[in-house]
Amino acid sequence: MGDKKPDKNNTADILKEKRELTGPLTDDDAKRQMRRYSRRGFIFGGAAALIGVLGWRWMPQETKENMLRRSFEFSEKVSQIFYSPKRLAPEFSKEAIAPGRVNGMHGIEEEIDTAKWQLRVGGLAGRVDDLVLTMADIRALPRTEMTTELKCIEGWSVIVNWAGVRFSDFAAAYGPKTISGAAPDITNRPEDLLPYVSLVTPDTKYYVGWDTPSIMHPQTLLAYEMNGEPLQPDHGAPLRLASPTKYGIKQIKRIGRIEFTAERPADFWAESGYDWYSGH
Repeated sequence: MGDKKPDKNNTADILKEKRELTGPLTDDDAKRQMRRYSRRGFIFGGAAALIGVLGWRWMPQETKENMLRRSFEFSEKVSQIFYSPKRLAPEFSKEAIAPGRVNGMHGIEEEIDTAKWQLRVGGLAGRVDDLVLTMADIRALPRTEMTTELKCIEGWSVIVNWAGVRFSDFAAAYGPKTISGAAPDITNRPEDLLPYVSLVTPDTKYYVGWDTPSIMHPQTLLAYEMNGEPLQPDHGAPLRLASPTKYGIKQIKRIGRIEFTAERPADFWAESGYDWYSGH
């Protein structure tokens, strides 16, 4: 045994783990040992789980919130490290499209006249006031169509065909402010832009915050069509955000105002304890 060469395919040999081998066992003896180890593992595992549950219940609420916040922050940092605009989510054929599922009516409960809808845009270079756009202005920008998976934080997902304007094309057309104050170069140096984007419904009852790199991803759209038809009111008409890089809670419906900002924006569900970043 002492002269045996390490096996490069054996994990124990690679890690130089100390092993003790028993003598030959009959099938019955081997089964008895396996049952004993299984019971022991179940008892220890169950006890550890029980201690964890009780510890969580007894833990002060402030401590719980700090732990959750730190885990969210860690997850966000890891996501940002691996983020790349070249990494695209899968796209599907139109045969895979499923009927749209209505979910989440915050900020769109009231009816509006979509013909009179306007989009206000703040944080643009060379402006101190908001730019006001109409749907005609949005439709005049390059149209993009994609069929991607919309994932809900509740656990369900659906394949949707979206059409609209890439957010990056929208930003390139209207020029947000930069960190340095120089003229924006969105195509070549998007990292010079202000780090965050705020989006709010016309009634201000629903609002989301995005990090600029994520919202500039080539699959993030300002969408005005869904499954080959104009957006319906319960899906966010006349204009909503659609992206396969974030959960549905970040894909705000019926956008009323967009602002490029240096401050991390308020976010409706983050204020209730959900992950601000909400990427997947």
